[in-house]
Amino acid sequence: MTSLQPQRSPATESDAIALAQDNDRIIETSIPLRLDNLTWSGFHTRVVLALGITWILDGLEVTLAGALSGALKESPTMKFSNFDVGLANSAYLAGAVLGALGFGWLTDRIGRKKLFFITLAVYLSATAATALSWNVASYALFRFLTGAGIGGEYTAINSTIQELVPARYRGWTDLVINGSFWIGAAIGAVSAIVLLDPAVLAPDHGWRLAYFTGAVLGLVVLFMRMWIPESPRWLMIHGHPDQAHKIVDDIETSVLGHAQASDDFDKIKLRMRSHTPLREVASTLFSAYRQRSLVGLVLMVAQAFFYNAIFFTFALILTDFFGIPANDVGWYILPFAAGNFLGPLLLGRLFDTLGRRTMIAVTYGVSGVLLAASGYLFSIGVLSAQSQTIAWMVIFFFASPAASAAYLTVSETFPLEVRALAIALFYAIGTGIGGVIGPALFGALIDTGSRNSVFAGYLLGSALMMVAAVVAWRYAVAAERKSLETVARPLACVE
Repeated sequence: MTSLQPQRSPATESDAIALAQDNDRIIETSIPLRLDNLTWSGFHTRVVLALGITWILDGLEVTLAGALSGALKESPTMKFSNFDVGLANSAYLAGAVLGALGFGWLTDRIGRKKLFFITLAVYLSATAATALSWNVASYALFRFLTGAGIGGEYTAINSTIQELVPARYRGWTDLVINGSFWIGAAIGAVSAIVLLDPAVLAPDHGWRLAYFTGAVLGLVVLFMRMWIPESPRWLMIHGHPDQAHKIVDDIETSVLGHAQASDDFDKIKLRMRSHTPLREVASTLFSAYRQRSLVGLVLMVAQAFFYNAIFFTFALILTDFFGIPANDVGWYILPFAAGNFLGPLLLGRLFDTLGRRTMIAVTYGVSGVLLAASGYLFSIGVLSAQSQTIAWMVIFFFASPAASAAYLTVSETFPLEVRALAIALFYAIGTGIGGVIGPALFGALIDTGSRNSVFAGYLLGSALMMVAAVVAWRYAVAAERKSLETVARPLACVE
């Protein structure tokens, strides 16, 4: 008997199989809302300690590099010139920029957890190698690799913390972690004072031991990170929903004593993907989210110029205009660092309550006004070294949370699939501008010996911050206490 059913052509069967496979890759999940529903717990504290220590390491590295420059010039082995010191610092910044971009791309592609181990391993290996440098070229190479590790850490760690911390704590947590850079700066300043004392160590041994200390600290952090899970948000989009749900169940059990019922939460529908093409990344950042990209760029450039121009030249201000001996400059870093850390610590919660737009505008605006005012007092010569340091301490009490808010903005206002690369891109631009143009310009202004010239530089920094304040007030996203998926819908979302 002849069948009356229509025969499928091979093409039709192929299309049906493809459609079935596509549907198999669509999932519904409540993972984001389950994570955001949790209260703060020991799990979140451990995540912050194990991952957030990156900024302490960066503060340590930057401060040591500045404080050890004199020892490298006096070293019988290294015999650095001023040009060599600048070359090494530029190598570190170049490494940070390229490391952020390269590792940022990998963080979005192969996962958060793999990268925060790889980048930390690069950092501690390169820092240990720096302690064994034998000439200028080897030192610059190892500083480049150290910078690459730190730059990569910024992208992997910021992404992971954003995706594991509940929405109502995200602003304060991110600001305090970024502000902890200054704990590292204080440790670096005190360590340099002790290790560079010729009564304690020989001139060629102290700076080497200082770098070994950073490597040992990195090794301790490596073990602290062993138990931290992969981001469930990353896993659910990249084809591992079962693993993502298992991790969330474990987190909930550690926080609440039991897993939350998935049916109690709204779900989002996602089409899983293996990766996000660079063309889609570019389209997302520069077309779909063009306004947010411009806001992030303005905030990052303003704070980078403001921060690096002053931080990298404040020692020259103290020595050239106030006559402070170079070996005493380290003590002036301590109150400067205190203001920088206390700002995010005490003002950070307001970013989650009063809101992002209000607090970003206020901190940027107040920083700009205070810098202009203190710059004027400096120009007419009424400040002493002590009162100038107090002025910087007050200014950066507001500027520090402003700068941290720039990183917060670029890490929470873009879709999950491009988050790490967005952080990397804006970090690279900010570091490139702030680390090159700002210090170079202020160094040239200080070399003129004119207080009015330096004041002009301060006015430029002040103007940039106030422009950023206006931009933030008008265009920044009100992301406080909102799920990341609400702030920026994943590219994998299905209607």
